[in-house]
Amino acid sequence: MPFRTRYTGLINKYRDRLPVHDDTRLISLGEGNTPLIRLNNIPGLIGKDVDIYVKYEGLNPTGSFKDRGMTLAVTKAVEEGSRAIICASTGNTSASAAAYAARAGITAFVLIPDGKIALGKLAQAMMHGAVVIQIKGNFDAGMQLVKEVAEHAPVTIVNSINPFRLQGQKTAAFEIMDELESAPDYHCLPVGNAGNITAHWMGYCEYREHGIVNNAPVMVGYQANGSAPFLRGKMVDNPETVATAIRIGHPQSWEKAWKVKDESGGWFDECSDDEILAAQKMLAQNEGVFCEPASATSLAGALRDIKSGKIPQGSKIVCTLTGHGLKDPDTAIKQCSGSMITVDAELEAVKHAILDNMSE
Repeated sequence: MPFRTRYTGLINKYRDRLPVHDDTRLISLGEGNTPLIRLNNIPGLIGKDVDIYVKYEGLNPTGSFKDRGMTLAVTKAVEEGSRAIICASTGNTSASAAAYAARAGITAFVLIPDGKIALGKLAQAMMHGAVVIQIKGNFDAGMQLVKEVAEHAPVTIVNSINPFRLQGQKTAAFEIMDELESAPDYHCLPVGNAGNITAHWMGYCEYREHGIVNNAPVMVGYQANGSAPFLRGKMVDNPETVATAIRIGHPQSWEKAWKVKDESGGWFDECSDDEILAAQKMLAQNEGVFCEPASATSLAGALRDIKSGKIPQGSKIVCTLTGHGLKDPDTAIKQCSGSMITVDAELEAVKHAILDNMSE
């Protein structure tokens, strides 16, 4: 039986669809190839005949979808001779940029909002050796500073305004279509900076234009209602939400995301923090999939639209889960109402604890 070819990352897999040369040095950590998990239990719980899949991007090397774009952004930065990269981040971008910079042997500078970043993400950036600069301001202020600094210092910006980021991220749509052998009817995503919904649409359109599939999904973007510029129709200066990864009031892909909505026949909507956290817990406890709060926004919104009939029965739906739940364990633990059981280290005590808590 012949050996399978070792998977070496998404650039190698989709090289003919990405802007790299044969001799380009690839900066990769084996990103991509993440599971597309069919939900077995949740459709029954909501009493609807729908086919729901979650694209579990939390199983990328640094635990979020950012790795898809970062592998290509850093690869191209190194190809162009850059010795340093820079980004503003609510957490996941900083973790990814730091890891790929370490892999490439260059420096990563990351600007993060003071006190507004989950510790799991901050730990990643620091452990990977990034120069972490906390600013007394939010992500949007950090993004503005990054753009200004790049005009005066020899650094490459690796936020989603970098076009190579979106080129890498479009491969998630390729993987979904490769597995389903078509595009889904609806694709639901959390929206913060709006680069990911833009990138997915690029991928869907590319496969359709090349005749690999003959359809494209309705694209639906969900925001947290404390950070929902697409629902307000204007930028939000002081966004607030428990879903820190989408706590962004001035999306950098504003125009592109509106275009995606119009071209796909989709829509934007918003979810409360309570809805987001409930979806996160529901997914973990009923399907065994643990995602960070921002990720659960896609499922929270999809479930509401399925229940209302806006997404009709019989639909095939993909929800992107952008980051792993371990990115923000504190928020997860706060949701768990049950306490740990403490008993004596004796057989009878442990047996009674088990029997008293057996499911019916």
